[in-house]
Amino acid sequence: MQTPVKKLVIAGGGTAGWMAAALLKKVFAHQLEVELVESEDIGIIGVGEATIPPIQIFNQYLGLDEKEFLRETNATIKLAIKFENWRVKGESYYHTFGAPGATLGVANFQHYWLRAKELGLTQSLWDFDLNYLCCEQGLFNKIKTPNPVYDMPYAYHFDSALYGKYLRKLAEQAGVVRTEGLIEHVKQNCENGFVQSLLLKDGREVTGDLFIDCTGLRGLLIRKTLGLAYERWDHYLPANSALAVPTERFEQTLPYTRSIAHSAGWQWRIPLTHRNGNGIVYSSSYLSDEQAYQTLMNNLDSKALAEPKKISFETGRTTEQWHKNVVAVGLSSGFLEPLESTSIHLIQSAIVRLMKMFPNQGISEAQVSAYNAESKDEFETIRDFIILHYHVNERDDSDFWQDMRNMAIPHRLQEKLALFKETAGIFNDANDIFRDSSWLQVMLGQGLLPIDYHPSARTYTKEQLLEMMQKIRIAKQQPLAKLTSHDEFLALYTGQ
Repeated sequence: MQTPVKKLVIAGGGTAGWMAAALLKKVFAHQLEVELVESEDIGIIGVGEATIPPIQIFNQYLGLDEKEFLRETNATIKLAIKFENWRVKGESYYHTFGAPGATLGVANFQHYWLRAKELGLTQSLWDFDLNYLCCEQGLFNKIKTPNPVYDMPYAYHFDSALYGKYLRKLAEQAGVVRTEGLIEHVKQNCENGFVQSLLLKDGREVTGDLFIDCTGLRGLLIRKTLGLAYERWDHYLPANSALAVPTERFEQTLPYTRSIAHSAGWQWRIPLTHRNGNGIVYSSSYLSDEQAYQTLMNNLDSKALAEPKKISFETGRTTEQWHKNVVAVGLSSGFLEPLESTSIHLIQSAIVRLMKMFPNQGISEAQVSAYNAESKDEFETIRDFIILHYHVNERDDSDFWQDMRNMAIPHRLQEKLALFKETAGIFNDANDIFRDSSWLQVMLGQGLLPIDYHPSARTYTKEQLLEMMQKIRIAKQQPLAKLTSHDEFLALYTGQ
Protein backbone atom coordinates (compact mmCIF):
# COMPACT_ATOMS: atom_id res chain seq x y z
CA MET A 1 0.00 0.00 0.00
CA GLN A 2 1.35 3.39 -1.02
CA THR A 3 1.84 6.04 1.66
CA PRO A 4 0.74 9.61 0.79
CA VAL A 5 3.58 12.10 1.05
CA LYS A 6 2.68 14.63 3.71
CA LYS A 7 6.15 15.46 5.03
CA LEU A 8 9.30 16.18 3.05
CA VAL A 9 12.69 16.15 4.77
CA ILE A 10 15.71 17.75 3.13
CA ALA A 11 19.07 16.50 4.40
CA GLY A 12 21.60 19.30 3.95
CA GLY A 13 21.32 22.99 3.21
CA GLY A 14 23.49 25.09 0.95
CA THR A 15 22.27 26.19 -2.45
CA ALA A 16 20.70 22.84 -3.34
CA GLY A 17 18.85 22.39 -0.06
CA TRP A 18 17.39 25.86 0.10
CA MET A 19 16.46 25.94 -3.59
CA ALA A 20 14.51 22.71 -3.01
CA ALA A 21 12.91 23.96 0.19
CA ALA A 22 11.90 27.32 -1.27
CA LEU A 23 10.36 25.98 -4.48
CA LEU A 24 8.55 22.93 -3.11
CA LYS A 25 7.06 24.88 -0.20
CA LYS A 26 5.96 27.58 -2.62
CA VAL A 27 4.25 25.02 -4.87
CA PHE A 28 2.60 22.81 -2.26
CA ALA A 29 2.14 25.38 0.54
CA HIS A 30 0.07 23.94 3.42
CA GLN A 31 -0.34 20.56 1.66
CA LEU A 32 3.27 19.65 2.39
CA GLU A 33 5.28 19.93 5.58
CA VAL A 34 8.91 20.72 4.74
CA GLU A 35 11.77 20.34 7.22
CA LEU A 36 15.42 20.99 6.35
CA VAL A 37 18.21 19.56 8.49
CA GLU A 38 21.63 21.15 8.30
CA SER A 39 24.61 21.85 10.49
CA GLU A 40 26.69 24.99 10.70
CA ASP A 41 29.63 22.68 11.42
CA ILE A 42 29.58 21.30 7.87
CA GLY A 43 31.02 23.67 5.31
CA ILE A 44 29.53 24.17 1.86
CA ILE A 45 31.32 24.61 -1.46
CA GLY A 46 30.36 28.29 -1.67
CA VAL A 47 32.06 30.04 -4.58
CA GLY A 48 31.25 32.69 -7.13
CA GLU A 49 28.69 30.89 -9.25
CA ALA A 50 27.92 31.44 -12.91
CA THR A 51 24.49 30.42 -14.21
CA ILE A 52 22.50 30.01 -17.43
CA PRO A 53 19.25 31.85 -18.37
CA PRO A 54 16.66 29.37 -16.96
CA ILE A 55 17.62 30.60 -13.46
CA GLN A 56 15.43 33.60 -14.25
CA ILE A 57 12.37 31.35 -14.54
CA PHE A 58 13.16 29.75 -11.18
CA ASN A 59 13.55 33.13 -9.49
CA GLN A 60 10.40 34.50 -11.09
CA TYR A 61 8.34 31.52 -9.97
CA LEU A 62 9.51 32.10 -6.41
CA GLY A 63 8.39 35.71 -6.80
CA LEU A 64 11.87 37.12 -6.28
CA ASP A 65 12.34 40.78 -7.06
CA GLU A 66 15.27 40.90 -9.48
CA LYS A 67 16.68 44.11 -8.05
CA GLU A 68 16.62 42.74 -4.50
CA PHE A 69 18.08 39.42 -5.69
CA LEU A 70 20.99 41.22 -7.37
CA ARG A 71 21.68 43.23 -4.22
CA GLU A 72 21.34 40.29 -1.81
CA THR A 73 23.71 38.00 -3.74
CA ASN A 74 26.26 40.57 -5.00
CA ALA A 75 25.25 39.51 -8.49
CA THR A 76 26.28 40.72 -11.91
CA ILE A 77 24.91 40.06 -15.39
CA LYS A 78 26.23 37.22 -17.53
CA LEU A 79 25.80 37.35 -21.32
CA ALA A 80 28.32 34.69 -22.32
CA ILE A 81 31.41 32.66 -21.54
CA LYS A 82 34.64 33.69 -23.22
CA PHE A 83 36.83 30.67 -24.01
CA GLU A 84 40.51 31.55 -24.24
CA ASN A 85 43.30 29.22 -25.47
CA TRP A 86 40.90 26.33 -26.01
CA ARG A 87 41.39 25.65 -29.73
CA VAL A 88 44.96 26.93 -29.80
CA LYS A 89 46.93 29.15 -27.45
CA GLY A 90 46.39 32.85 -28.05
CA GLU A 91 42.94 32.53 -29.61
CA SER A 92 39.50 33.06 -28.06
CA TYR A 93 35.80 32.79 -28.88
CA TYR A 94 32.50 33.33 -27.07
CA HIS A 95 29.67 30.99 -26.23
CA THR A 96 26.88 33.52 -25.82
CA PHE A 97 23.29 33.07 -24.70
CA GLY A 98 22.15 34.77 -27.89
CA ALA A 99 21.44 33.27 -31.29
CA PRO A 100 23.64 34.66 -34.08
CA GLY A 101 21.87 36.16 -37.07
CA ALA A 102 18.18 35.93 -37.92
CA THR A 103 15.75 33.66 -39.75
CA LEU A 104 16.42 33.77 -43.49
CA GLY A 105 14.72 30.64 -44.81
CA VAL A 106 14.12 26.99 -44.08
CA ALA A 107 17.64 26.36 -42.74
CA ASN A 108 19.40 27.85 -39.72
CA PHE A 109 21.47 31.01 -40.01
CA GLN A 110 24.84 29.23 -40.13
CA HIS A 111 24.06 27.74 -43.54
CA TYR A 112 23.54 31.18 -45.10
CA TRP A 113 26.56 32.57 -43.25
CA LEU A 114 28.77 29.75 -44.56
CA ARG A 115 27.74 30.43 -48.15
CA ALA A 116 28.20 34.17 -47.66
CA LYS A 117 31.75 33.46 -46.42
CA GLU A 118 32.39 31.63 -49.69
CA LEU A 119 31.13 34.71 -51.53
CA GLY A 120 33.47 37.12 -49.73
CA LEU A 121 31.80 37.94 -46.40
CA THR A 122 34.53 38.89 -43.91
CA GLN A 123 32.51 39.08 -40.68
CA SER A 124 32.63 36.24 -38.17
CA LEU A 125 29.49 34.46 -36.97
CA TRP A 126 29.72 36.43 -33.71
CA ASP A 127 29.52 39.79 -35.50
CA PHE A 128 25.84 38.93 -35.95
CA ASP A 129 25.25 38.29 -32.24
CA LEU A 130 24.06 41.12 -29.98
CA ASN A 131 25.29 39.38 -26.82
CA TYR A 132 28.79 39.20 -28.29
CA LEU A 133 28.75 42.87 -29.33
CA CYS A 134 27.74 43.86 -25.80
CA CYS A 135 30.43 41.65 -24.23
CA GLU A 136 33.13 43.25 -26.38
CA GLN A 137 32.04 46.76 -25.33
CA GLY A 138 31.06 45.98 -21.72
CA LEU A 139 27.45 47.06 -22.29
CA PHE A 140 24.11 45.90 -20.92
CA ASN A 141 20.52 46.97 -20.37
CA LYS A 142 17.17 45.24 -20.38
CA ILE A 143 15.68 45.52 -23.86
CA LYS A 144 11.91 45.36 -24.28
CA THR A 145 10.98 44.69 -27.88
CA PRO A 146 8.90 42.10 -29.74
CA ASN A 147 11.59 41.91 -32.44
CA PRO A 148 13.65 38.72 -31.91
CA VAL A 149 16.62 40.36 -33.66
CA TYR A 150 17.15 42.36 -30.47
CA ASP A 151 16.79 39.46 -28.03
CA MET A 152 19.60 39.51 -25.48
CA PRO A 153 19.18 36.49 -23.17
CA TYR A 154 21.15 36.73 -19.93
CA ALA A 155 21.89 34.95 -16.69
CA TYR A 156 23.80 35.94 -13.55
CA HIS A 157 27.02 35.60 -11.65
CA PHE A 158 26.35 35.52 -7.91
CA ASP A 159 27.76 34.40 -4.58
CA SER A 160 26.24 30.93 -4.13
CA ALA A 161 26.52 31.05 -0.33
CA LEU A 162 24.60 34.35 -0.27
CA TYR A 163 21.99 32.92 -2.65
CA GLY A 164 21.44 30.02 -0.25
CA LYS A 165 21.03 32.44 2.68
CA TYR A 166 18.63 34.57 0.67
CA LEU A 167 16.46 31.57 -0.22
CA ARG A 168 16.62 30.32 3.38
CA LYS A 169 15.08 33.58 4.60
CA LEU A 170 12.26 33.32 2.06
CA ALA A 171 11.68 29.63 2.70
CA GLU A 172 11.46 30.05 6.47
CA GLN A 173 9.02 32.91 6.00
CA ALA A 174 6.90 30.53 3.90
CA GLY A 175 6.83 27.93 6.67
CA VAL A 176 9.86 25.69 6.07
CA VAL A 177 11.23 24.39 9.39
CA ARG A 178 15.00 24.49 9.72
CA THR A 179 16.57 22.06 12.17
CA GLU A 180 20.17 22.60 13.21
CA GLY A 181 22.01 19.37 13.81
CA LEU A 182 24.51 16.78 12.63
CA ILE A 183 23.05 13.62 11.08
CA GLU A 184 24.64 10.67 12.86
CA HIS A 185 22.55 7.82 11.50
CA VAL A 186 19.93 7.19 8.83
CA LYS A 187 17.16 4.83 9.96
CA GLN A 188 15.54 2.56 7.38
CA ASN A 189 12.33 0.53 7.30
CA CYS A 190 13.43 -3.06 7.82
CA GLU A 191 10.80 -4.39 5.38
CA ASN A 192 11.23 -2.21 2.28
CA GLY A 193 14.47 -0.32 2.93
CA PHE A 194 12.81 3.09 2.69
CA VAL A 195 14.37 5.82 4.81
CA GLN A 196 12.24 6.42 7.90
CA SER A 197 14.14 9.10 9.76
CA LEU A 198 17.36 10.97 10.38
CA LEU A 199 18.91 10.45 13.80
CA LEU A 200 20.83 13.52 14.95
CA LYS A 201 23.94 13.57 17.09
CA ASP A 202 22.07 15.08 20.05
CA GLY A 203 19.49 12.26 20.03
CA ARG A 204 16.66 13.97 18.13
CA GLU A 205 14.88 12.08 15.36
CA VAL A 206 13.47 13.69 12.22
CA THR A 207 10.89 11.56 10.44
CA GLY A 208 9.48 11.99 6.94
CA ASP A 209 7.73 10.36 4.00
CA LEU A 210 10.05 11.61 1.23
CA PHE A 211 13.69 12.63 1.62
CA ILE A 212 15.88 14.85 -0.56
CA ASP A 213 19.60 14.19 -0.29
CA CYS A 214 21.50 17.50 -0.42
CA THR A 215 24.50 16.23 1.52
CA GLY A 216 26.89 17.06 -1.30
CA LEU A 217 29.66 14.81 -2.54
CA ARG A 218 29.11 12.48 0.46
CA GLY A 219 25.73 11.30 -0.85
CA LEU A 220 24.84 10.30 2.72
CA LEU A 221 21.36 9.01 1.93
CA ILE A 222 21.46 7.98 -1.74
CA ARG A 223 24.87 6.31 -1.79
CA LYS A 224 26.05 5.60 1.74
CA THR A 225 22.67 4.46 3.08
CA LEU A 226 20.80 3.08 0.04
CA GLY A 227 24.00 1.83 -1.60
CA LEU A 228 23.50 3.30 -5.08
CA ALA A 229 26.53 2.99 -7.33
CA TYR A 230 28.37 5.93 -8.84
CA GLU A 231 29.05 5.88 -12.57
CA ARG A 232 32.43 7.51 -13.16
CA TRP A 233 33.23 9.44 -16.33
CA ASP A 234 36.89 10.19 -15.72
CA HIS A 235 37.79 8.30 -18.92
CA TYR A 236 36.04 11.13 -20.76
CA LEU A 237 36.69 14.01 -18.37
CA PRO A 238 39.85 13.35 -16.34
CA ALA A 239 39.82 16.59 -14.30
CA ASN A 240 39.39 15.64 -10.64
CA SER A 241 40.58 18.66 -8.67
CA ALA A 242 40.00 22.38 -8.35
CA LEU A 243 41.51 25.26 -6.41
CA ALA A 244 39.24 28.24 -5.70
CA VAL A 245 40.32 31.68 -4.50
CA PRO A 246 38.54 35.06 -4.19
CA THR A 247 40.27 38.22 -5.40
CA GLU A 248 39.57 41.93 -5.32
CA ARG A 249 36.98 43.14 -7.82
CA PHE A 250 37.92 45.05 -10.95
CA GLU A 251 37.11 48.67 -11.56
CA GLN A 252 35.18 47.53 -14.64
CA THR A 253 32.88 44.53 -14.20
CA LEU A 254 32.77 42.25 -17.23
CA PRO A 255 29.32 40.96 -18.29
CA TYR A 256 30.68 37.49 -19.02
CA THR A 257 32.59 34.58 -17.49
CA ARG A 258 36.14 33.89 -18.58
CA SER A 259 37.38 30.33 -19.11
CA ILE A 260 41.11 30.23 -19.77
CA ALA A 261 42.67 26.93 -20.84
CA HIS A 262 46.06 25.96 -19.42
CA SER A 263 48.36 23.00 -20.02
CA ALA A 264 46.20 20.46 -18.13
CA GLY A 265 42.90 22.15 -17.36
CA TRP A 266 41.31 25.57 -17.25
CA GLN A 267 40.87 28.62 -15.06
CA TRP A 268 37.63 30.47 -14.32
CA ARG A 269 37.10 34.15 -13.60
CA ILE A 270 33.66 35.16 -12.35
CA PRO A 271 32.99 38.87 -11.66
CA LEU A 272 30.83 39.79 -8.65
CA THR A 273 30.07 43.26 -7.32
CA HIS A 274 32.19 42.81 -4.16
CA ARG A 275 34.96 40.52 -5.43
CA ASN A 276 35.96 38.16 -8.21
CA GLY A 277 35.66 34.40 -8.07
CA ASN A 278 38.69 32.54 -9.45
CA GLY A 279 39.73 28.95 -9.69
CA ILE A 280 41.52 26.32 -11.67
CA VAL A 281 40.14 22.91 -12.68
CA TYR A 282 42.78 20.29 -13.44
CA SER A 283 43.64 16.62 -13.65
CA SER A 284 46.06 15.32 -11.02
CA SER A 285 47.30 12.80 -13.61
CA TYR A 286 48.80 15.66 -15.61
CA LEU A 287 49.37 18.43 -13.05
CA SER A 288 50.44 18.36 -9.41
CA ASP A 289 48.66 20.42 -6.77
CA GLU A 290 51.73 22.64 -6.49
CA GLN A 291 51.85 23.23 -10.25
CA ALA A 292 48.12 24.01 -10.26
CA TYR A 293 48.61 26.42 -7.34
CA GLN A 294 51.40 28.25 -9.14
CA THR A 295 49.46 28.40 -12.42
CA LEU A 296 46.43 29.86 -10.66
CA MET A 297 48.28 32.37 -8.49
CA ASN A 298 50.46 33.53 -11.39
CA ASN A 299 47.41 34.21 -13.53
CA LEU A 300 45.23 36.33 -11.25
CA ASP A 301 44.19 39.77 -12.45
CA SER A 302 43.74 41.22 -8.97
CA LYS A 303 44.97 40.68 -5.41
CA ALA A 304 44.04 37.39 -3.71
CA LEU A 305 41.83 37.80 -0.62
CA ALA A 306 42.55 34.35 0.84
CA GLU A 307 44.54 31.21 0.28
CA PRO A 308 43.14 28.87 -2.41
CA LYS A 309 40.78 26.16 -1.19
CA LYS A 310 41.11 22.69 -2.74
CA ILE A 311 38.07 20.78 -3.96
CA SER A 312 38.40 17.13 -5.00
CA PHE A 313 35.73 15.43 -7.08
CA GLU A 314 34.89 12.49 -9.33
CA THR A 315 33.11 13.35 -12.55
CA GLY A 316 30.05 11.16 -13.03
CA ARG A 317 26.57 10.52 -11.74
CA THR A 318 24.69 8.43 -9.21
CA THR A 319 23.15 5.62 -11.26
CA GLU A 320 19.63 6.33 -9.97
CA GLN A 321 18.92 9.80 -8.71
CA TRP A 322 15.58 8.74 -7.27
CA HIS A 323 15.67 5.45 -5.37
CA LYS A 324 12.98 4.22 -2.96
CA ASN A 325 11.92 7.42 -1.12
CA VAL A 326 15.17 9.38 -1.59
CA VAL A 327 15.83 11.92 -4.35
CA ALA A 328 19.40 13.14 -4.83
CA VAL A 329 19.73 16.84 -5.67
CA GLY A 330 22.94 18.76 -6.25
CA LEU A 331 26.35 17.16 -5.77
CA SER A 332 24.86 13.99 -4.26
CA SER A 333 23.29 13.31 -7.68
CA GLY A 334 26.56 13.65 -9.57
CA PHE A 335 29.28 16.07 -10.57
CA LEU A 336 30.15 17.76 -13.83
CA GLU A 337 32.91 20.34 -13.86
CA PRO A 338 31.49 23.88 -14.05
CA LEU A 339 32.83 24.60 -17.53
CA GLU A 340 29.41 25.55 -18.89
CA SER A 341 27.89 26.82 -15.63
CA THR A 342 25.46 23.92 -15.27
CA SER A 343 25.76 23.20 -11.52
CA ILE A 344 22.90 25.43 -10.40
CA HIS A 345 20.81 24.41 -13.40
CA LEU A 346 21.10 20.72 -12.54
CA ILE A 347 19.79 21.53 -9.06
CA GLN A 348 16.96 23.57 -10.56
CA SER A 349 15.94 20.93 -13.12
CA ALA A 350 16.01 18.15 -10.50
CA ILE A 351 13.67 20.11 -8.24
CA VAL A 352 11.35 21.10 -11.09
CA ARG A 353 11.28 17.49 -12.31
CA LEU A 354 10.34 16.32 -8.80
CA MET A 355 7.69 19.02 -8.58
CA LYS A 356 6.11 17.81 -11.85
CA MET A 357 6.27 14.14 -10.83
CA PHE A 358 5.56 14.65 -7.14
CA PRO A 359 4.33 11.44 -5.46
CA ASN A 360 1.37 13.03 -3.75
CA GLN A 361 -0.52 9.77 -3.11
CA GLY A 362 2.58 7.64 -2.79
CA ILE A 363 5.71 6.68 -4.70
CA SER A 364 5.13 4.69 -7.88
CA GLU A 365 7.70 2.84 -9.96
CA ALA A 366 6.45 4.61 -13.09
CA GLN A 367 7.26 8.01 -11.57
CA VAL A 368 10.66 6.91 -10.36
CA SER A 369 11.55 5.34 -13.70
CA ALA A 370 10.50 8.42 -15.71
CA TYR A 371 12.39 10.72 -13.35
CA ASN A 372 15.58 8.67 -13.58
CA ALA A 373 15.41 8.38 -17.37
CA GLU A 374 15.15 12.15 -17.80
CA SER A 375 17.92 12.78 -15.27
CA LYS A 376 20.23 10.33 -17.02
CA ASP A 377 19.61 11.94 -20.41
CA GLU A 378 20.18 15.42 -19.07
CA PHE A 379 23.45 14.53 -17.35
CA GLU A 380 24.76 12.71 -20.41
CA THR A 381 23.97 15.49 -22.88
CA ILE A 382 25.70 18.05 -20.66
CA ARG A 383 28.63 15.67 -20.30
CA ASP A 384 28.87 15.36 -24.08
CA PHE A 385 28.79 19.14 -24.51
CA ILE A 386 31.68 19.50 -22.06
CA ILE A 387 33.64 16.73 -23.81
CA LEU A 388 33.27 18.68 -27.07
CA HIS A 389 35.36 21.56 -25.68
CA TYR A 390 38.21 19.24 -24.80
CA HIS A 391 38.08 16.77 -27.68
CA VAL A 392 37.91 19.17 -30.62
CA ASN A 393 41.16 21.08 -30.14
CA GLU A 394 44.32 21.78 -32.10
CA ARG A 395 46.73 22.29 -29.21
CA ASP A 396 50.01 20.37 -29.35
CA ASP A 397 51.76 21.92 -26.35
CA SER A 398 50.99 19.21 -23.78
CA ASP A 399 50.16 15.52 -23.42
CA PHE A 400 46.85 16.48 -21.85
CA TRP A 401 45.43 18.22 -24.92
CA GLN A 402 46.77 15.59 -27.30
CA ASP A 403 45.27 12.80 -25.19
CA MET A 404 41.92 14.59 -25.09
CA ARG A 405 41.95 14.98 -28.87
CA ASN A 406 42.72 11.30 -29.40
CA MET A 407 40.38 9.78 -26.81
CA ALA A 408 37.28 7.72 -27.63
CA ILE A 409 34.08 9.75 -27.20
CA PRO A 410 30.41 8.74 -26.67
CA HIS A 411 28.59 7.52 -29.78
CA ARG A 412 25.93 10.24 -29.62
CA LEU A 413 28.61 12.93 -29.64
CA GLN A 414 30.44 11.22 -32.52
CA GLU A 415 27.25 11.40 -34.60
CA LYS A 416 26.63 15.01 -33.69
CA LEU A 417 30.12 16.11 -34.71
CA ALA A 418 30.03 14.07 -37.94
CA LEU A 419 26.69 15.57 -38.99
CA PHE A 420 27.90 19.12 -38.40
CA LYS A 421 31.19 18.57 -40.19
CA GLU A 422 29.50 17.03 -43.23
CA THR A 423 26.36 19.22 -43.53
CA ALA A 424 26.54 22.07 -40.93
CA GLY A 425 23.42 20.47 -39.46
CA ILE A 426 22.70 20.24 -35.73
CA PHE A 427 20.20 17.89 -34.11
CA ASN A 428 18.98 18.24 -30.56
CA ASP A 429 18.22 15.61 -27.97
CA ALA A 430 14.97 16.09 -26.07
CA ASN A 431 16.62 16.69 -22.70
CA ASP A 432 19.61 18.67 -23.97
CA ILE A 433 19.60 22.05 -22.22
CA PHE A 434 21.97 23.44 -24.88
CA ARG A 435 20.21 24.37 -28.09
CA ASP A 436 21.48 24.79 -31.67
CA SER A 437 23.21 28.14 -31.17
CA SER A 438 25.26 26.81 -28.24
CA TRP A 439 26.52 23.76 -30.12
CA LEU A 440 27.16 25.93 -33.17
CA GLN A 441 29.32 28.47 -31.35
CA VAL A 442 31.43 25.89 -29.53
CA MET A 443 31.93 23.63 -32.54
CA LEU A 444 32.99 26.56 -34.73
CA GLY A 445 35.02 28.11 -31.90
CA GLN A 446 36.91 24.86 -31.34
CA GLY A 447 37.76 24.72 -35.04
CA LEU A 448 35.23 22.25 -36.46
CA LEU A 449 34.43 23.62 -39.93
CA PRO A 450 31.61 22.13 -42.06
CA ILE A 451 32.38 20.80 -45.54
CA ASP A 452 28.93 21.68 -46.88
CA TYR A 453 25.72 23.53 -45.97
CA HIS A 454 22.01 23.30 -46.70
CA PRO A 455 21.12 23.72 -50.41
CA SER A 456 18.51 26.39 -49.59
CA ALA A 457 21.40 28.78 -48.94
CA ARG A 458 22.07 28.69 -52.68
CA THR A 459 18.61 29.99 -53.62
CA TYR A 460 19.78 33.61 -53.17
CA THR A 461 22.06 35.41 -55.58
CA LYS A 462 25.40 36.63 -54.30
CA GLU A 463 24.12 40.21 -54.17
CA GLN A 464 20.90 39.25 -52.35
CA LEU A 465 22.67 37.16 -49.71
CA LEU A 466 25.42 39.68 -48.96
CA GLU A 467 22.86 42.50 -48.76
CA MET A 468 20.75 40.51 -46.28
CA MET A 469 23.84 39.81 -44.18
CA GLN A 470 24.69 43.50 -44.13
CA LYS A 471 21.15 44.41 -43.00
CA ILE A 472 21.22 41.87 -40.18
CA ARG A 473 24.61 43.08 -38.99
CA ILE A 474 23.45 46.69 -38.94
CA ALA A 475 20.26 45.71 -37.11
CA LYS A 476 22.26 43.90 -34.44
CA GLN A 477 24.35 47.01 -33.86
CA GLN A 478 21.43 49.44 -33.58
CA PRO A 479 20.69 48.94 -29.83
CA LEU A 480 24.32 49.52 -28.80
CA ALA A 481 24.09 53.31 -28.81
CA LYS A 482 21.19 53.17 -26.31
CA LEU A 483 22.83 50.78 -23.86
CA THR A 484 24.74 51.70 -20.71
CA SER A 485 27.90 50.14 -19.34
CA HIS A 486 27.36 47.00 -17.29
CA ASP A 487 28.43 48.79 -14.09
CA GLU A 488 26.16 51.75 -14.78
CA PHE A 489 23.22 49.42 -15.32
CA LEU A 490 23.89 47.60 -12.02
CA ALA A 491 24.18 50.87 -10.11
CA LEU A 492 21.02 52.43 -11.56
CA TYR A 493 18.95 49.26 -11.50
CA THR A 494 19.78 48.14 -7.97
CA GLY A 495 20.15 51.58 -6.44
CA GLN A 496 23.62 50.81 -5.11
